[in-house]
Amino acid sequence: MTDNYKIAAEAREAALCESCRGIQRNWRRAPGHPELVQGDNRKEMRGERFVTVTRYQCDRCGSIWDYENDKTNQHAGWSLPRR
Repeated sequence: MTDNYKIAAEAREAALCESCRGIQRNWRRAPGHPELVQGDNRKEMRGERFVTVTRYQCDRCGSIWDYENDKTNQHAGWSLPRR
């Protein structure tokens, strides 16, 4: 991991509200929180199949989240996309 990426990741973490910090990442079916507003969804290739990824934004802190719904991957779920 480069230093610039590491600094950017730490800044994103510091900007999260308490509710966003409580989201369990990379675990399918983990809940979000009530202030996440659903946005667009898209299909992405994972190996030889497509999965649905839905974008959310937190009304409190403005953080952008992706939720990957992949029934074959227990470690899909919530993630903070790189910007």
